[in-house]
Amino acid sequence: MAHTKRVLLVLSTVFLCGTAAAQSQLTEHTFKLDDPEARPPATIEDVAWLAGSWEGEAFGASFEEVWNPPSAGSIVGMFKLMHDGEVSFYELILIVEERGSLDFRVKHFNPDFSAWEEKEDYINFRFVKADENAAHFSGFSIYRISDDLMHGYIVMRNEEGVREEKLIYRRR
Repeated sequence: MAHTKRVLLVLSTVFLCGTAAAQSQLTEHTFKLDDPEARPPATIEDVAWLAGSWEGEAFGASFEEVWNPPSAGSIVGMFKLMHDGEVSFYELILIVEERGSLDFRVKHFNPDFSAWEEKEDYINFRFVKADENAAHFSGFSIYRISDDLMHGYIVMRNEEGVREEKLIYRRR
């Protein structure tokens, strides 16, 4: 339970930045947009390579993540973090086309499926940039290493400052 509380504390203090066409490096592997009003162009096809079933390690625990293929301008995903055989938390994830760009939206749930965020709230990572093997959202980046391996990096803020957490994804 202490591990779950530590992960919840860290995740509840995710460092979210504004968005813009000009970007700055936030950490070694992540970026942010400099102007919160500018939205770089993107479509759901820019992140279609996420589709599939994944497993891996993050936050000192293991996880499972599944992404549906893109359709209707969106991709839906589900995430489950497990520590010592017990669920730490769940996420429902949506990448959606909006105003000619992309938003990466996350809603967190406790093991009993009670939501972290208020009913209508969610965490939103705005699109920064993409290339053939990477998708960058403000404070969160995913790198395709191969068809069966990805590395994700999320920016976290706590009392010690800003840091980056790595997620290792392997196709199931």
